[in-house]
Amino acid sequence: MATDTGSLDALIQALRRLPGVGAKSASRMAYHLLQHDRGGAELLSQALRQASSRIHHCARCNTLTEAEICDVCSDPSRDGTQLCVVETPADQSALERTGAFRGYFYVLMGRLSPLDGIGPKEIGLQKLFERAGDGTVREVILATNFTAEGEATAHVIAEGLKARGLRVTRLSRGVPVGSELEYVDAGTIAHALSDRR
Repeated sequence: MATDTGSLDALIQALRRLPGVGAKSASRMAYHLLQHDRGGAELLSQALRQASSRIHHCARCNTLTEAEICDVCSDPSRDGTQLCVVETPADQSALERTGAFRGYFYVLMGRLSPLDGIGPKEIGLQKLFERAGDGTVREVILATNFTAEGEATAHVIAEGLKARGLRVTRLSRGVPVGSELEYVDAGTIAHALSDRR
């Protein structure tokens, strides 16, 4: 006997769009929601619909917000001379949780990846250069990830900002707090030695 599973298949395919979710995980989630948590499925549906319609990019830093200007950019107590460049809103959130940075942010919403067709235009480098050149910013801190693409992105940004006379710094790399050297990879130890202070 054939059953109509178009809606179930569509739900599974939609869940597979999430990072790290394969066919089996998506299927388990879909069956769980439909078999055991219809209320949760409705809450998820409403939250996604609401977020999709209300959340957009901050006009100043490009992060995600419901307002035209996000809370960080609206905070006059922050240090306007420092601008920290990150790849994603999740990276911004991680830095904010430390409480160690009181400047402003610029969120690229990605990184350069020529193989994937992502160039300077796709991550809005011109908008970043305009933001950094507002006359207030004195230091731009590059906090892109330490991947090949993140390093390439940081290099391109640094060259563009230095040409505009701005001081550019990069997050340092090193041995994590609480780790034992024998268990740290050689690349991390090498960077910690070269970036020692």
